[in-house]
Amino acid sequence: MKRRVELQEGADLDGFRRAARALFAGQVPPEDIVWTTGGIPALFGEGQVPEAPRLALPRAVADLVGLVVCHRDPERYALLYALIWRVLHGERDLLTLASDPLVHRLAMMAKTIRRDVHKMHAFVRFRAVPADGGEHFVAWFEPDHFVLALAAPFFVDRFRGMRWSILTPVGSLHWDTVALAIGPAADRRDAAGGDIIEESWRGYYESAFNPARVNPALMRAEMPKRYWRNLPEANLIPGLVRSAASRVGEMTERAAVPSAKRNPEKAVAAMSDQDPKTLEALNSLIAASEPMVKGGTRAVLGEGPIGADIAFVGEQPGDQEDIEGRPFVGPAGVMLDRAMREVGIARSRVYVTNAVKHFKYEQRGKRRLHQSPTAGEVKHYRWWLMRELAFVEPKLVVALGATAVLALTGKALPVTRMRGPHELGGHKGFITVHPSYLLRIPDPSAKEAAYAQFLDDLSAVRALSAEVER
Repeated sequence: MKRRVELQEGADLDGFRRAARALFAGQVPPEDIVWTTGGIPALFGEGQVPEAPRLALPRAVADLVGLVVCHRDPERYALLYALIWRVLHGERDLLTLASDPLVHRLAMMAKTIRRDVHKMHAFVRFRAVPADGGEHFVAWFEPDHFVLALAAPFFVDRFRGMRWSILTPVGSLHWDTVALAIGPAADRRDAAGGDIIEESWRGYYESAFNPARVNPALMRAEMPKRYWRNLPEANLIPGLVRSAASRVGEMTERAAVPSAKRNPEKAVAAMSDQDPKTLEALNSLIAASEPMVKGGTRAVLGEGPIGADIAFVGEQPGDQEDIEGRPFVGPAGVMLDRAMREVGIARSRVYVTNAVKHFKYEQRGKRRLHQSPTAGEVKHYRWWLMRELAFVEPKLVVALGATAVLALTGKALPVTRMRGPHELGGHKGFITVHPSYLLRIPDPSAKEAAYAQFLDDLSAVRALSAEVER
C-alpha cells in the first residue's frame, strides 16, 4: 500500500525534513510514497508526524535539499527523498556523479533556483509610498519559484535602514528596520503605482543609454522580457533601440562640428575679482552667473551645514537636480543616501555639492540627455568650488568620480587606481567612484560587488573623518 505525504504549498522545508526522517526511520522506500502539496500538512494523511531521529546527510546534500524544495516541480519532494534514500544506503558520494540522471536533474533544478534568486535581487524596484511614521517602500515581483526566503537576506542587508515590503503572488516579505516577517501572497494591485523615484530612474536610464553600444540580444539575456512589465525603465527600451541607429548618425555628424570656443581663464579671472565674504554671498554670485556649460536652467548650489565633518563633491547636477534645484536628489542621490544610511552617515550632517554647478545636457525632443563637462568647463567652476569648501571647512572632502577629482586637484587622475585617502586641494580627502557609476553596471553580480566596495569606502570615510581634528 502506498504511503501518502501531504505538505504545505510552496517550499515546505520543515515539513519535508520531518516527513523524510519519519519515512527513513520506517525504512519506507521511495517507490512506496506519494508526495502531494496544497493541503493541511500531514504525514501519511493520518495525523501527526511521528518523531524520528535526524538524518546524517553530507553538507552538499543538505544544501541541495534547501534549494530544490523551492522549485515548483511537483516531483521535487519525491526526487529529493530518492536522493536521500540512496545516499543513506551507501552512495555517500552520489552527488559527485554528474552523469547520474537523478543527480543531473536535481542539479538543473538547483541552478534554476539560484537564477531565480539572482533575478529577484536584480529586478526588484521599490516605490516610495506615504505611511505612518515616515516613508515605506513597496515593490512587486513575480518569481518563477518559491524563493522568497532565500532572497530575503540580500534585501535585509542592503536596505536595513528602510521600511519595505516585497509583494509577490507566492508570498510577501516585510521589513520594519528591525525584524523580517513573511506574509501571505499578494495581488499586483496591492503594490504602489509610480512615484518620483520611478520617474527619476526612467530619466536617468534614458540619459545614460548609449546608442552606439546597443546590443538587443545581450540586453534580453541579462534582462529577460518577462521582467520588463515590473521595471519602470523597461517601457523606454523599444523606443531607445529603434532610434539607436539614427542617434549614432547624429552623433557622427555632430562630431565633425567644432565646439564653441570658451575662455575659462578670462572667466576665472573675472570671478577672482569678486570677493564674497560668506557662503551665502558666494551662492548669490553663482546663482546670478550664466551657465558655462550647454543647458542648465539654474545653478544648483551645495547643501548642508557649515562645519560639516564630511563634504561630498560630485560631477554636476542631473535632470532631477536641475528641476528641484537641489544636489543629489536623482537616482544617483538616492543611491548615495542609501549607502550613507547603511554605514551610519546622516545626510543632514554632511555637505553635498558638485564640481560643476549647472546641468549640462542636450535637448532631444522632450528629453534632456546628460553631457559630461569638459576639462575647461570644470576648470571654470573650480574657483567657485574651492571658495565654497573654504567657507564650509569640512574635516574631510570626498571626491565622487573623476570630474570631482579633476576639480579638486586640477589633475585628471584614474579613480580606480587612486581610490582611497588623498589630499584634495589642500583638504584631507578621499577618492571613490560616483554613485551613478554603480547604476550603469549592467551585470547584477558585478553591480552588487561594486556597491559593496562603495560601502567599504564610505565606512572608511566615516572612520577617517572621526580621526581628523579641526
